[in-house]
Amino acid sequence: MESETGCCSKQHIYLPLNSLVTMPVCDICCEELPSEAEMKTHLFLSHMENVMACPFCSLSGVSYDEMSFHINTAHIDKDSQDTKTTVVDSGQKNSNDCTAQRPSSTKTSNVNVKNMETVSQASPQSPSPVNGMTSSITGTCLSQETSTSLKSSPPAAATASGAIKLVRTTPTSSNNASRERKDGRRKSKQKRLSSPIKEKCFSCPMCSLVCKDCFILQEHVELHLQDQDATEGAGPGAGTSKEASSTSNAVMHYECPMCALSCTSSSSLQEHVELHLENGSASATGYSSEDLTLARKLQEEEEQKWREAETRREAEDFKKLQKQFGLDNSGGYRKQMERTMERAVSRGQMVPAEFHRKKAEMLESLASGMDDGRSKTSGLVEALCRYYQKDASDCAHVWLCAETDHYSSSEGDKGWGCGYRNFQMLLSSLHRMEQYNLLPVSVPSIPRVQALIEEAWGQGADPQGASHFNHRLQGTRAWIGATEIYAVLTSLNVKARIVDFHKPTGPGDTHPRLFEWVKEYFSHSASRGARLPPKVVQTTLPPIYLQHQGHSRSIVGMEQKVNGNLCLLLFDPGCAPKEMRRVLSQDTAAAMVRRMRKFSGGLKHRQYQVVAVEGLLTPEEKRSRILNSRTLCAEKIP
Repeated sequence: MESETGCCSKQHIYLPLNSLVTMPVCDICCEELPSEAEMKTHLFLSHMENVMACPFCSLSGVSYDEMSFHINTAHIDKDSQDTKTTVVDSGQKNSNDCTAQRPSSTKTSNVNVKNMETVSQASPQSPSPVNGMTSSITGTCLSQETSTSLKSSPPAAATASGAIKLVRTTPTSSNNASRERKDGRRKSKQKRLSSPIKEKCFSCPMCSLVCKDCFILQEHVELHLQDQDATEGAGPGAGTSKEASSTSNAVMHYECPMCALSCTSSSSLQEHVELHLENGSASATGYSSEDLTLARKLQEEEEQKWREAETRREAEDFKKLQKQFGLDNSGGYRKQMERTMERAVSRGQMVPAEFHRKKAEMLESLASGMDDGRSKTSGLVEALCRYYQKDASDCAHVWLCAETDHYSSSEGDKGWGCGYRNFQMLLSSLHRMEQYNLLPVSVPSIPRVQALIEEAWGQGADPQGASHFNHRLQGTRAWIGATEIYAVLTSLNVKARIVDFHKPTGPGDTHPRLFEWVKEYFSHSASRGARLPPKVVQTTLPPIYLQHQGHSRSIVGMEQKVNGNLCLLLFDPGCAPKEMRRVLSQDTAAAMVRRMRKFSGGLKHRQYQVVAVEGLLTPEEKRSRILNSRTLCAEKIP
C-alpha cells in the first residue's frame, strides 16, 4: 500500500479485487514474474548464466550485452510489436478519466534489458494513485478498449523509471500473449550450425556486434539486408522512422568482416562474404591461399635455420669430445710434459736448472722407448701379503695376484694416460714370469705403447678401433680402452680374454656377477692340489685390467669377509707414488688398504669390461685372432 507521504519506492502496489495487478515481464523470454527480486533472479539464472539466444532470429552464443544491443538495433520494430502493453479499466465507469494516447509517428524507445526494473516501483517525483490508475510514470493512460502496445515513452518516463516498461494486461490477454511469446521463443531454440572457424572473431559491418561464428554473422547480416530491402521498397512515406529514412537515403559503405574490402552496396557485400564462406579449406581455416603459401615459406626457413643451428651444435660437441679424448691434435706426452714444466718454472715452483735436467731425461726416455720409472712403486703386493697375514681379522680369505709394480700418472699424461699406465702394470707382472720371456725386457714408455698399438693395427688387429683413431695415436692424448689392450697383447703373442659386464646384475645398479667372476679367477688356480687353502694366498696370476666409462684400474686381489661379502683390491693410476709407498709401512698400511678396497656398492657404473691374460698364443692362434678381430666381440655376462 502507498504511504501517506506519497512515496512508494521499494513497496509493492496492491490493487483491489476488481482492479488489475501489475506484474513485471521479462523482455527476453516474455515470462511474467510476481516480484522484482524474482525478476532479477530469473534474468541471472536464465539469461546471464545460460547461452544467450535471440527470440526473433537464430543468433546465439554471444554475451548478454551483445544480445541486448542486437535486439535494440536489428529488431527495433519487432520488439515494439511483440512486447505489447495492454491496460484495462480499473473499475471506474467514467471512461473519460483515461484516454488512449498512441502516437503513430514515434518508435519504441530502446530497452536496456540488463538494467531493467519492474513497474511495481513508482517514482517519488511522480506518484501514481491506485484508484485512479493514472499512468504518471509514462504520462498516458489507456482505456479498456485500447489493448494495443505502448510504442514510446516520454523522456520524463525514461528519466524517472530508468527505461521501464509498464505492462497491465487482463488475465486472458496476458496468458495468450505470454503463450505466444513462449511459443515463438521455443521455435527460435533450434540447432545452430557451428562454424569451423574457432580462433577468429568477426564484426558486423552494419553495427558493433562481434561474433565468433561466421555462420551466425552471415544470418545477422542477412537480417540487416532484409530490413534494408524492406525499407527501400516501402519508401520514405511508408511509416518508417526518421533514422531509417535518413539511412536509406545516405550513401553507406560496408566493410567486409574477413578482409579489408569496402562495398557501397549491401548485395555486393553479401556476395563477397559468401565467396569467403565457400572458399573451401582456406575459408575453413581462416587463411587465404597466399597466407598458406607465406606460412609454408616461413616454416621452411625456420626449419632450415634449425638444421643449420643443429649442425653447428653437433660440430661444437664433436670438437669438445675430440678435445676430451685427446684427438684434437693438441700434442701428446712430450708437449704436455714440456708445457707443465714451463708453467712450474714461471710460477717459481721449479728452477731453470731442474727444468733442463728433467727435459733431458724425458728426451732420453723417449729416444730409448723405455719408461723412466719416476712414477713406479715396487714391492706393494708383498707388503699387502704381510699386512693380511698379521692383521685383517675380519677376512676369511684373501687372494692376491703376482708381484706387480704400480705406475702413477705423471705431468705428461695426467688426465688421459690411465689406460697406458694400467698396461704398464700388467707388463710389469708378466716380465716376472718365465713363460712370458718373449716380451720386451723393460716396461715401455707411453709413446712407445702408442707405437705398439699402431703396429698391432698394421698387422690387421681391430680395424674398427683403428679407424676410430684414424690409425694414429703417437703425438696425441687419445684415451685407450679394453679393445686396444687386447689388440696390442695379441700382437705380442699373449692370449687375452675380454669379458663385458654390460648391465647391472644386482640391486641398486650393482655388479655382483663381476665380483663372483673375479673370485673364480683367483681362487680357481689357488685351490689346485690343496684341500684347504690358507687364509692369504698370493697366486702366480697377473692382475686384471678393469675398464669403465672415463677411467681404468687394475685388480690385484680379492677379499672375502667372514660374513661372505666380497671386496676388490685395486691399483689406481691416479694415486700418487708417495701415497702408494704408505702400503710399504706397517704403520700406514691399514689406512691405504682401506682406499684400495672396493665393495659391490662402490662400483655402480652401468658397464664394466675386464681383460684377463691366459697364456701365450701359437702363430696359428694369433693369425686366427687377428682375423676374428675384424668383428671383435667380447664375452658378455650375463
